[in-house]
Amino acid sequence: MHTSRMSYVSVINKSKGTELGHADIADSFMSRFLGLMFKKNLERGLILKLPKSRSRHGSAIHMFFMKMPLDIIFADSNRKVVDVISIGPWKTYTPKAPAKYVIEFEKGLLASSSTQIGDELDFTCDHV
Repeated sequence: MHTSRMSYVSVINKSKGTELGHADIADSFMSRFLGLMFKKNLERGLILKLPKSRSRHGSAIHMFFMKMPLDIIFADSNRKVVDVISIGPWKTYTPKAPAKYVIEFEKGLLASSSTQIGDELDFTCDHV
């Protein structure tokens, strides 16, 4: 059984040549369901790996029970950024295009990294 808290990945913006940070991977129903709810701060970001091909509405997120604002990156199955947003607690958001990966980091990452739609990402798993 895979648990997302045992290892994490480095999230790399290949288009900019920068590391965005480290993130756990939520790839089970329960880990995606819980996400970052109720967390007071982030040790690492979180990658929600969505099942199958989904519509943009199937890639929507909510910020219910969140205690902090987040920067969200939506990426397709090729890890190409299809949308980005900074969003606060108790909000919902539907991305502009379907996403396979929803990457959540502390607010401020989008501005500091200049990550934007069209950028290509990579996940390197060298932290076990």
